[in-house]
Amino acid sequence: MEIIAQYGHIFLIMACVFGFFMAWGVGANDVANAMGTSVGSRALTIKQAIIIAMIFEFAGAYLAGGEVTSTIRKGIIDPDLFNDTPELLVYGMLSALLAAGTWLLIASILGWPVSTTHSIVGAIVGFSAVGISVDAVAWGKVGSIVASWVVSPVLAGTISFMLFRSVQRLILNTEDPFNNAKRYIPIYMFAVGWMISMVTLTKGLKHVFKDANISLAFWQDALIAAVMGLVVMAIGVVMLKRVKRDPEAEKENRFASVERVFAILMIFTACAMAFAHGSNDVANAVGPLAAVVNTVQQGAVTAKAVMPPWILLLGGAGIVVGLATYGFKVMATIGRKITELTPSRGFAAELGAAATVVLASGTGLPISTTHTLVGAVLGVGLARGIGALNLRMITTIAASWVITLPAGAGLAILFFFFFKGVFG
Repeated sequence: MEIIAQYGHIFLIMACVFGFFMAWGVGANDVANAMGTSVGSRALTIKQAIIIAMIFEFAGAYLAGGEVTSTIRKGIIDPDLFNDTPELLVYGMLSALLAAGTWLLIASILGWPVSTTHSIVGAIVGFSAVGISVDAVAWGKVGSIVASWVVSPVLAGTISFMLFRSVQRLILNTEDPFNNAKRYIPIYMFAVGWMISMVTLTKGLKHVFKDANISLAFWQDALIAAVMGLVVMAIGVVMLKRVKRDPEAEKENRFASVERVFAILMIFTACAMAFAHGSNDVANAVGPLAAVVNTVQQGAVTAKAVMPPWILLLGGAGIVVGLATYGFKVMATIGRKITELTPSRGFAAELGAAATVVLASGTGLPISTTHTLVGAVLGVGLARGIGALNLRMITTIAASWVITLPAGAGLAILFFFFFKGVFG
């Protein structure tokens, strides 16, 4: 208690700096995943992707980023253990923020798409297991996170593979791809609107609904999403009418006009993925920050950490700065280095990833946005044959996923004992 009273203001400043750094890492790495398919397929330029992400990630983070979040993210450790020594929770959460931020910086420099969730989980597990007690960790939760390394990319890859095969059969491998694209793409647009609305309703807006005492059943979510799907389809049909055939471009590439039709689809998926991602993942970045702020202000560990609006603003700003300053590296990996993406392939990958998040929400599977999108891009590549994939890059990405949890843990342990030595 005395330590918090003595150094409280320093802890708050450090928490804000580390929280911004962590949010920067989310922008540089995680948001770049969400935008990578749109940029890699050339449906959007990097500048357009950054502008869309700035608006929709920030809107998602601020409007639906969670009014109230648990003090300890995802129930990984027991807050009751810190009742007598709240300063240890402060050291731990500062360490977790700095460790996860540092690992995301390293991964972003190397162009590795890693999971924000797993970075922060690894960091929290590390400081609590070594600094507090091995029994303090809910190992069952950690086990389910490790299982998601396999489940989410395989599921997303399978859905994206089937989606792209349907695009090949209905549109690309036909005598008149352009007219078939105009005929079938409104159906895909409905699917995009429905899926992304489901992501937002089941994942992004759950905190808002909870605070407003609104409880929607899965079928009610599906019905609202169907209405949104029809709205997206109507807007899409209006935009499709403006796309004219380009015979000159088709002489060089038979699918040139078709890909321009799919590029319109990618604008919808990019906006919606950014909103859903911002609403879902910003709480991961600022959850530990809220825990430190509440512990310092209350002078004790509280069961619930209220999320003040300024923390969400800080998180949203950090995400935007991270994407704008360093997002291009991971965007290049997702968009160009795994397999060559065109708008039709990028659409299949993004819709496959969104479908996986919806399925996971309905079944309670713990998954990572990063792993889901990488798996989806792999599925699209496989639909064109194993030769379309960059196997060396895939091996590197898989290794970076396995390293993430222990890397976050190791860094957090070092920082935890450093803070304990300096302040304790």
